[in-house]
Amino acid sequence: CTTCFPALTRTKLKLLLSDADRGILPPAERLTLDKYLQRWLEDEARHRLAPQTYDRYARNVRLHLVPTLGKFQLEQLQPHQLQRLYSDLLDKGFSASLVGFVHSILHSALKSAVRMNLAPRNVADAVSPPRKRLRPFTILNTEQVSHLLETARGDRLEALYVLAVMTGMRQGELLALRWRDVDLDSAVVHVTQQMVRLKGQGRVFADPKTTYGRREIAVPAMAVQALTEHRVRQLQERRLAGSLWTDLDLVFTTHLGVPLEAHRLTAKHFKSLLRRADLPDIRFHDLRHTAATLLLGQGVNPKVVQERLGHSSIKMTMDIYSHVLPNMQADAAGKLDRLFRYESE
Repeated sequence: CTTCFPALTRTKLKLLLSDADRGILPPAERLTLDKYLQRWLEDEARHRLAPQTYDRYARNVRLHLVPTLGKFQLEQLQPHQLQRLYSDLLDKGFSASLVGFVHSILHSALKSAVRMNLAPRNVADAVSPPRKRLRPFTILNTEQVSHLLETARGDRLEALYVLAVMTGMRQGELLALRWRDVDLDSAVVHVTQQMVRLKGQGRVFADPKTTYGRREIAVPAMAVQALTEHRVRQLQERRLAGSLWTDLDLVFTTHLGVPLEAHRLTAKHFKSLLRRADLPDIRFHDLRHTAATLLLGQGVNPKVVQERLGHSSIKMTMDIYSHVLPNMQADAAGKLDRLFRYESE
């Protein structure tokens, strides 16, 4: 009955229906970005992200997104507002990597908003974040690695350094490694957790960074021997500690079975080892880069390297270690020559 409603009401109803078709909600249900992001973090992100990643998301939402974009209604957000935010962050001295991370958070949140019919489109799709520049890193060559491990021979944490170089495991994964995850007979270690530091909680054990982080890594005989010797040494320490020993089944601990502190490990033990070996002052994480570079340099299939490192994609592996590509190309050409027994005149 068209006479039941005033013309103004019918017009408004048409507009609301038109907006609904485009995914725009009526005013009573509209959300500002800050309220939506808090809901998204709590209801979705918290359940699918690793704890330390969730902390990073929440921190960057609080510091960079809410103060600048939080007051805008979700469905009225425009690409130029995002682009301005990214430009302002760069002008303030924040890295392209940080800005790219902020963009990925917002893109993920808005993608969910579109899926839930809370926004008509993902405006982050129309924005170009700055190109991420990979953080430079230093790797050790084969001779330096051999010298490092020779210097570490007999060190209480020798097995940790051997595993770091031979597997490329992250420091947090090494510190969370349990004996139940080590199969010395099969020469395999299973990465099932990592140690992270969370705000308000201190050090905790958490799932690996991604689903690809949960993996099985074959280890060489050198690592099996180092782990075997380490196990014997740890059992002796346990007997000496008696009731003071904290049994968490961890492979690498203090003399009382307590988990090692990452910062203390680097500052007190690893840096001291580098000085004794007269090697460059690298980060502990550079042992991971060293492991990957040495494997790729030896012609190991990049897919295998990706799996050993726990990267989520082969693209990530090759983007990080693109410096190895020229040598791999030359090696491939040489193998073709040898395959067809070609010799230049």
